[in-house]
Amino acid sequence: MTLLILGLALWAGVHFWKRLAPASRAGMGDKGKMIVALGAVLGIVLMVIGYKMADGAVYWGRTGAMTGINNLLMLFAFYLYAASGAKTRITRTIRHPQLTAVKVWALAHILVNGDVPSFVLFGGLLAWAVGEVILINRANRDWTPPPVVPVKKEITAVVAAVAVYAITAAIHIWLGYNPFG
Repeated sequence: MTLLILGLALWAGVHFWKRLAPASRAGMGDKGKMIVALGAVLGIVLMVIGYKMADGAVYWGRTGAMTGINNLLMLFAFYLYAASGAKTRITRTIRHPQLTAVKVWALAHILVNGDVPSFVLFGGLLAWAVGEVILINRANRDWTPPPVVPVKKEITAVVAAVAVYAITAAIHIWLGYNPFG
């Protein structure tokens, strides 16, 4: 569990650095960007290794209903992430679609993984995403929604979300974690 927590702390730390000490981060220029990138990658590696090694109490297991809800939430999370790049209509309502995607992703995984390591990993990333939104909104109170885009962008975002969802599901199956039950 130590590696998992260390990975979460590293991930959150390098991401919060820009929000909590913007002058320090900006003063380092490209070197600062490299530190953030390396810290984020190392954080992910530690989280993955730590999660695979972690052991803890199990409070609930998978059910068919929760698996279905998880899969719908995951498709929505992928759509939110794609929508952020395409600036689709939903981004006129949701200010931080990528961070909202992380929150939906984390919640979906907590629903189907009722064990302590999952609470730490997915709950920790959920808390990080909530904290990022709070810090960004505090620093930049004003927000102007993006302009309306053509329907073609909406279709592109949906197709991209379904494609990435299918690839991610295939990778989960290949790794032995069938997301469909």
